Amino acid sequence: MHAVRLHAYGPAENLTYEETGDPTPGPGQVRIAVAAAGVHLLDTALREGMPGPFPAPVELPTIPGREVAGTVEALGEGTDPSWLGKRVVVHLGMPLPSGRNPQTPSGGYAELAVTDAERLQAIPENLDEAQAVAMIGTGRTTMGILQFTDVTADTVAIVPAAAGGIGTLLVQYVKNAGGTVIGLAGGPAKVARVQENGADLAVDYKQPDWPERVRAYLDAHDRPATVVFDSVGGDTGRAAVDLLGKGGKHIVFGWSSDGLHDGSPLTFTDEELAERGITSEGVLGPAMLGKAGGDNPVRTLENRALAEAAAGRLVPAVQRFPLAEAAAAHRALETRGTMGKVVLVP
Repeated sequence: MHAVRLHAYGPAENLTYEETGDPTPGPGQVRIAVAAAGVHLLDTALREGMPGPFPAPVELPTIPGREVAGTVEALGEGTDPSWLGKRVVVHLGMPLPSGRNPQTPSGGYAELAVTDAERLQAIPENLDEAQAVAMIGTGRTTMGILQFTDVTADTVAIVPAAAGGIGTLLVQYVKNAGGTVIGLAGGPAKVARVQENGADLAVDYKQPDWPERVRAYLDAHDRPATVVFDSVGGDTGRAAVDLLGKGGKHIVFGWSSDGLHDGSPLTFTDEELAERGITSEGVLGPAMLGKAGGDNPVRTLENRALAEAAAGRLVPAVQRFPLAEAAAAHRALETRGTMGKVVLVP
């Protein structure tokens, strides 16, 4: 098969497209003919040798990638035969009910991928494989974020990075609930995409007067912002929080760096929060999984995300790159040159 392999930590150019042996499914496993493989910003950090959420950097050489969708084309010993020929999507690092979980899950950037059958999710009929990949990762995280606030018709949400994969889904979710959405994005093309996605107001955060534009909109409608879904931090995140009214929520699920953002999370002291009359909460990791509850909270969030997509309530935005151009996909992600979920197509 063809796959993208990493032989040395470093820049995107270290990702090489080459031929390698076909993986063989073991007991209880399946082999998937991959139609779409998800690319995550975390992949770029792992590529550089950072451990990310894992105990140590990934061992080399490796095939990166933790999310795939395609068709089951081979079964390991003892695997339920009903999976053969089915369209499936899977997060290769999802914890199993048995508690087993590889330290550095990978193998997605390839024409073939092997995983435990316990991890598989059937793809809803109305989704293609690239959309399914978006929902198994980005969609799952979105549903986890939304656990931390009640979205209603009274919600006035500010969504930085609103043209991204999570941002796109947050805009749709709030609009579906009858709420108001102010989407922030960098550059005219992204602003146009946010507007097309249904935001009530879309503004370019690269323009210095964007906070004044948002404040004028809020004043005209006599409504302060009630929640900021913050994935950028820095000056942009702080300016968004300044627009929150009393009782507002600042929900933090990331922080980025692109020249405008300093790459650090936005934090407030208890005194600052009390003075503003708002709350601020980081929701990634244990907080998100604890909120979902159950024996397998990751699976719970996956189920919710796929159900929303199957019902047509959430439609993920996807940007496709050929598998052979994985390095270009990484560069685009690192420079915020993408819109929606980035997916590699063999």
